[in-house]
Amino acid sequence: MRTKDFSYHLPKHLIAQQPKERRTDSRLLVMDRFDGRTVHTQFRQFHRYLRPGDVLVLNDTAVIPARLLGEKEGTGAVVEVLLLREVRPDEWECLVGNARKVKLGTPLVFGDGALRMRCTHVGKEGLRTFSLHYEGSLDEILEHLGDMPLPPYIHETLEDPERYQTVYRREKGSAAAPTAGLHFTEDYLRQIEETGVDAVFLTLHVGLGTFRPVKVERVEEHHMHEEYYSVPETTAARINRARREGGRVVAVGTTSVRTLETVADADGFIRPGSGSSDLFIYPGYPFRAVDAMLTNFHLPESTLLMMVSAFAGRKHVLSVYEEAIEKEYRFYSFGDAMFLTDKL
Repeated sequence: MRTKDFSYHLPKHLIAQQPKERRTDSRLLVMDRFDGRTVHTQFRQFHRYLRPGDVLVLNDTAVIPARLLGEKEGTGAVVEVLLLREVRPDEWECLVGNARKVKLGTPLVFGDGALRMRCTHVGKEGLRTFSLHYEGSLDEILEHLGDMPLPPYIHETLEDPERYQTVYRREKGSAAAPTAGLHFTEDYLRQIEETGVDAVFLTLHVGLGTFRPVKVERVEEHHMHEEYYSVPETTAARINRARREGGRVVAVGTTSVRTLETVADADGFIRPGSGSSDLFIYPGYPFRAVDAMLTNFHLPESTLLMMVSAFAGRKHVLSVYEEAIEKEYRFYSFGDAMFLTDKL
C-alpha cells in the first residue's frame, strides 16, 4: 500500500486559522461508513445521529504549553524544544528544532535559568531526551515560559488559548489537542446525555505518534511513536455494558479510537489499565471495539487519514473529502467535523 494513495489537494484558504466563535457552530458531515452516503448539517445536530444506549468515549487529555525557546548554555545559540512525553521523572523526550546543534550532554537554559535541560540521549529525526532541572513546580514554569504548541499550518495568533483545549480536559500531558473534542460545550454534552447516551473518559497524551508525518513510500513500513494512555475501570465497565446490551461505542477522535483498539480483546471488550501504545491503524485493520467515529478532517498522507480510511474505506473517504472541499468545509485542527456512522 503506497503512502501517496492517501493524498489529496486542499486549497490553502480551507485550512481553518481560527476556531468558530462558538464551539458548536462548526459544520458536520455525516457519512455512512459502509456505503459512503452523506448528510451535511451543523455540529449542534450531532446528537440526532446518536441512539439511547450508545456510549460516547472522549479523551480528557490537556495540552501543556510544551513549546519552549531557549539557548545553548555558553554559546547563546537559540534552540526550540517541544516536550513530547515524560519517560521518567523529570526526564522528557522532546522534538528539537535545529537538532544538529544538540548533542549528547548539551546543556540548554530557559528563562534566565528558571529551567535547565541537559541532553541524555540522541535519537533520530530531531528526537532528543533531556533531564530537566528546576525549582518549584514544572507546571508553573511551563505556564510562564512555554507556548501553546499550535500546528505549523496555523499562522495566526490564537487570542484565547482555551480554544485549543477541550472543555472536559483533566489530565495534563499532550503536545497537541484531541481536536474532535473541541466542538463540544459543557451544555451540549449535558444535552447529549439527556438523550440516553453516556459520556465516559479515557486519556491518551497526544504526541509524535499522532502528528508525525509518514516519510516512507510504503505505508506498512511506517512505525508509530509510542503515546501514553490510561483507561479507568469505570470507563471500561460502561463500554462493556453497552457492548453486551447492543449499544454502540462512539469514539470522539482518532486518539480515542487508538486507545480503545489498543486495550480491546478479540471480542471488542475493553480492559482497563495504562501503558504506551504504538498501534498503527491503516486499511486492512480489523476494528474490534469502535462502532462509530467523530473526527475532524486530516492532512494528506497522514496516519490519521489512514485510520479513517481503514474505518470507512479509502475510496469512500477520499470521495467525501472531495465533496467537503467542493462545499468549502474548514479543515484540520480548528475546522469542521465528520461523523462516520454505521447507518444513515
